[in-house]
Amino acid sequence: MRLYCFPHAGATSSVYRPWKALETPRLQICGVDQPGRGTRIREPNIDDFRALVESMTEHVVADLLQAREQVPHLGYATFGHSFGSMLSLSVAAAVARAVGQSPLRAILSAALPPRLQPFDETASLTDAELLDKIVADGGTPPELLADKAMARYLVRPLREDYAIRRQFPQESSLRVDFPLTLVAAREDEHVPSERMWKWSEHSSAPCRRVEIPGGHFAPVQEPGEILAIVSEDISRSDRATAVGTSETLAARR
Repeated sequence: MRLYCFPHAGATSSVYRPWKALETPRLQICGVDQPGRGTRIREPNIDDFRALVESMTEHVVADLLQAREQVPHLGYATFGHSFGSMLSLSVAAAVARAVGQSPLRAILSAALPPRLQPFDETASLTDAELLDKIVADGGTPPELLADKAMARYLVRPLREDYAIRRQFPQESSLRVDFPLTLVAAREDEHVPSERMWKWSEHSSAPCRRVEIPGGHFAPVQEPGEILAIVSEDISRSDRATAVGTSETLAARR
């Protein structure tokens, strides 16, 4: 299975590079960048959320179809942290329509669902104020922030993503028919678990709720926790498929 991972605001797919050390024969990690970032740095930025979803969907579909040339029935799932959660769900829904197959599930962590998004003033902060927020949030390595040139470089993509996040409420009506796994960190001051669970309104399928220790960035910084959850989801799916197959064969006898 391929797990397509979407980063938090201002970040690139490089945040998932350490995850690849934990890959198994059954699980491949695929970080996904938006245009103008990371592996897609030469492409023009996109400032419209739905156009961004379309672009990232095309990227994921192309990768999945290429991988299926080697493994025809390869499954997929998505993971998104914070800002990336909305992309995880929206891209998963769009990929399902494009390839005619739902993902194993979409995994969302540490994010408020669209209808609970407050009006965010972050995009209007000065560079200095935005840097203070980056420091306070704690998701960026201190050595990067210590480099003044790098710190200034980090401001632009973060500002762009906060402007995009203002568009999230327009996705309040999004509904999918595949399951979600919702991950909340117990010490997350930004997204308490009771609000994280509200994402279940976006799926008609059963949703799994998981709490892990740590603060807002724990799901990204402790990949072992998340990949153990994903492995459990794969095993549950395999068991459900096996039961369904057995019931079908029994009905035919």
